[in-house]
Amino acid sequence: MAVTQNTYTPKQTAIWLIDNTMLTFEQIAGFCGLHAAEVQAIADGTVAGGMVGENPVMNGELTKEEIARCEKDSSAKLEPAKSDIPKPKARSKGPKYTPVSKRGDKPDAILYMIKHYPEATDAQIVKLIGTTKNTITAIREKTHSSYADFKPRNPADLGLCSYTELETLIEKIRPAKSEEEIAAETADAQTDENETTNSKSSGGGFDFSNFLGEEHTGS
Repeated sequence: MAVTQNTYTPKQTAIWLIDNTMLTFEQIAGFCGLHAAEVQAIADGTVAGGMVGENPVMNGELTKEEIARCEKDSSAKLEPAKSDIPKPKARSKGPKYTPVSKRGDKPDAILYMIKHYPEATDAQIVKLIGTTKNTITAIREKTHSSYADFKPRNPADLGLCSYTELETLIEKIRPAKSEEEIAAETADAQTDENETTNSKSSGGGFDFSNFLGEEHTGS
């Protein structure tokens, strides 16, 4: 089946869309004329390694509004921008459209989740941030080629998810642990209370024993 290619730089454009949007792999693949599996491989770093992303908005191939529309509806198809301006040719060298800090946003967010919320599963992080399990595994096991450059940063602060989505996930992964902690604290408190009560009872018995001892001595 033929695929429609709306960009002269499909892989570079896919890299940019993966790093800078919350579009699904299927949406990115459909626009770039690639297969979803290939887009996933690009996200994992097993394909197109070392390539620099190309910004399709600056290239006149997509609009910010179209990206935003499709981010809100995962079933929506990206429609190319209509322009009379010729599309620029692919660049092998030259300035990057995407700042280095922005390209590292998703790995930074993954590292943040692994460090601060180790209870979160890979599947939950994939859904929250829009990444792949292989990428998470590489960062979790510190085998990612750029691991030393990553810094843990809140995904909500980076705009990769909403604060509500992050809070919802935290509430979902923390309940069991919190209940166990509460139960443990309750048990500890009960133990402390029992020990205090026993200590008081023991103290009263000591006085009573002394009293009995004095009676026996007198008799």
